[in-house]
Amino acid sequence: MTEQLRLMAVHAHPDDESSKGAATMAKYVDEGVDVLVATCTGGERGSILNPKLKGDTYIEENIHEVRRKEMDEAREILGVKQSWLGFVDSGLPEGDPLPPLPEGCFALQDVDEAAGALVKLIREFRPHVVTTYDENGGYPHPDHIMTHKISMVAFDHAADTEKYPESEFGPAWQPQKLYYNQGFNRSRTEALHNALLDAGMDSPYGDWLERWEKMGIHERTLTTYVPCGDHFEIRDKALIAHATQIDPEGGWFRIPLEFQRKVWPTEEYELAKSLVETSLPEDDLFAGIRDN
Repeated sequence: MTEQLRLMAVHAHPDDESSKGAATMAKYVDEGVDVLVATCTGGERGSILNPKLKGDTYIEENIHEVRRKEMDEAREILGVKQSWLGFVDSGLPEGDPLPPLPEGCFALQDVDEAAGALVKLIREFRPHVVTTYDENGGYPHPDHIMTHKISMVAFDHAADTEKYPESEFGPAWQPQKLYYNQGFNRSRTEALHNALLDAGMDSPYGDWLERWEKMGIHERTLTTYVPCGDHFEIRDKALIAHATQIDPEGGWFRIPLEFQRKVWPTEEYELAKSLVETSLPEDDLFAGIRDN
């Protein structure tokens, strides 16, 4: 098609874009696709997960500013555009019973009102494809679940000028496909785990699989396998850019890239909504759109 293809990836926090679908985005950027990351919150309540940076007073006192700079670096590495929706991180509640969410946070916003910010961005960027999280948020962080909720409303109503008037939200636009990120799936994890053991190597996935078994987590429906192994190195560089969240010597990076490319060279998605005809399984998020 003569029109440039456009992909929007909706994420809850800075760093989510680099751990979920980053190689896919880098692949499409290389192919000339216009890619925009919509980041719902600033990650203000995120913990410092890199043990080398824990106790750094400056980072602790300026976490919002630090995470914005990390996002800038990751964006440059991936070659994507990025916009902040401006909501405040809800934090991950812990304890029994769970404490209430902080007043004013993203997860406590009215869903239709919060979706308006995403509708406005969709109408400005005019994506053909949107990616987001499933109804469980990928994992049950309140901001991930809220990201799913506003993404569904925005996809369904981006062209609804009665619900979201053009005078306030811009000219109507309807994306054609909506996907859930499913990169952390059982099939991929088991394949890598078994291949590592067969090769006589340690696997970081044993605990994952045991925990999923105890929690009764079952495989989602994987519909789309995007070949992007050549971009795994860019994915990892973007993830390392989020230094407060990622230990470069941690489990994320224990498996050699060539091993990953050989065993599982794709990133996976679940097609949630499509307004175009397509045949499953797919190997392209734009299947059914390119020739339409």
